[in-house]
Amino acid sequence: MGHLIYAATMEYAVEDRALAHLKAAVGMKLRLQECFFVSWSFAPEQGSGRVSLWCAPSIPLVFRFSGSRAVELNPLWVEVLTELSNTPRGMQLLTEKEAERYHAAHHA
Repeated sequence: MGHLIYAATMEYAVEDRALAHLKAAVGMKLRLQECFFVSWSFAPEQGSGRVSLWCAPSIPLVFRFSGSRAVELNPLWVEVLTELSNTPRGMQLLTEKEAERYHAAHHA
């Protein structure tokens, strides 16, 4: 389990594979100097609820992975995360399967 550290003050646990895809999608947006929300829900064992973070080039983000090896990225997952960042709800951290279902439903 890796961690997303937001603004050097808040730390959120995110599974390494999902964190790698989030890093790729967020990185693409911030390189273009774009601002957007990133949101996800907490599992019941994590207390339920959800969080939304405002991402902007001026806000420090750290992606800390527990594993030492980089994961192979699924380009479709990154594409869906990036596409969602352009919606009113912002980027939703979906699972890989959810991203594949979203892509199939919206790009048929």
